[in-house]
Amino acid sequence: MSLFITQALNGLTLGVLLFLLAAGLTLVLGIMNFVNLAHGSLYMMGAYFAASAYESTGSFWLAGLIAVPATLVLGIVIERLALMPLYSRDHLDQVLGTFGLILFFNELARIIWGPTALYMNAPDALSGTINLLGLDYPSYRFLIIVVGLLVAAGLYLLIHRTRVGMLIRAGATHPDIVAALGVNVRRLNTLVFGLGAGLAGLAGVMAGPILSVQPGMGEPILILTLVVIVTGGIGSIRGAFYGALIVGTVDTIGRAFLPTILREFLERSLAQAAGPAIASMLIYVLMAVVLAIRPQGLFPVRHA
Repeated sequence: MSLFITQALNGLTLGVLLFLLAAGLTLVLGIMNFVNLAHGSLYMMGAYFAASAYESTGSFWLAGLIAVPATLVLGIVIERLALMPLYSRDHLDQVLGTFGLILFFNELARIIWGPTALYMNAPDALSGTINLLGLDYPSYRFLIIVVGLLVAAGLYLLIHRTRVGMLIRAGATHPDIVAALGVNVRRLNTLVFGLGAGLAGLAGVMAGPILSVQPGMGEPILILTLVVIVTGGIGSIRGAFYGALIVGTVDTIGRAFLPTILREFLERSLAQAAGPAIASMLIYVLMAVVLAIRPQGLFPVRHA
C-alpha cells in the first residue's frame, strides 16, 4: 500500500507537469484552431533558461523568475514572426511549420549549450522529505504538486471570473462576433499564445531539478501532452486538468505495477519483456477507448 501511495503521488506530480503544458496547448488549439507542435520546444527552452540562470546566480527561485518571463517573451516573438502567417493555412501547413521549429530549437540548444545535459538542484529548503499520508515524500515533488494546483486555480479564475477570460471563451466559439464588437482578435491570440508559452516555461523550470535538461527533451512530453488534451477535451482547461491527472496516474502506476502483475500469469522472461512494453501503451489504449466512447473528450468545453 505504501508503494502504491508513493507511485500515485508520483503520478500526480507527472500529471500537474503535464497540466502546465496541456493548459497552454489546449487554449491555442481550441481557441486559435492552431496546431503548435513547437510547444514542447518552449518547455525545453524554459528549462534551459532556468538552468543557465541557476548556473549564474545559484538561486533556483531567481532562475524561475527569469526563465518564465523569458519563455513568455520568446513565445510572443515566435508567434509574431513565424506563426502568424500560418493562422490562415490548413493544419498540415501548421504541423510542418511548427515541426521545423522543433528542429530549429533543438539545434539552437546544441549550439548554445552543447550536446551534454545540464542539471539543476532543488532549493536547500526543499532537498529533504515531507510526511505525507504517513509516508516520507520528497519535498520538491510536493512543491510541484502545489504549484500545479495553484496554477489550475488561477487559470480557472482567469477564464471564468475575468473580462479577459470572457473574451477568450467567446473567441473560442464566436471569433467573428468578438471581432465585430471591437476586440482586437490578433492581440487576443498573442495573449493566449504568450500565456501558453509562459506555462510551458514554468513546467520546464519545475522539471529541471528532477530531469536532465538536454536537446530534444520537449518531444517525449509533447506526445503525452497531446494525449492529455485529446483525452480531456480540446480547448477545455477543465479537461486539460483532469486529463493530465488521469494520464499521469495511469502512466506512472502502470509502469510501476503492470510488469509485476504479469509475472503472476506469464513466464518471468515473457513478463519482463512484455510488461514495460504494455505499460508504455496504456495511455494510448486509454485515449483510444475515450475516443471510441466520447470523441469530444471526457470534459469538453461547455458552450453557453
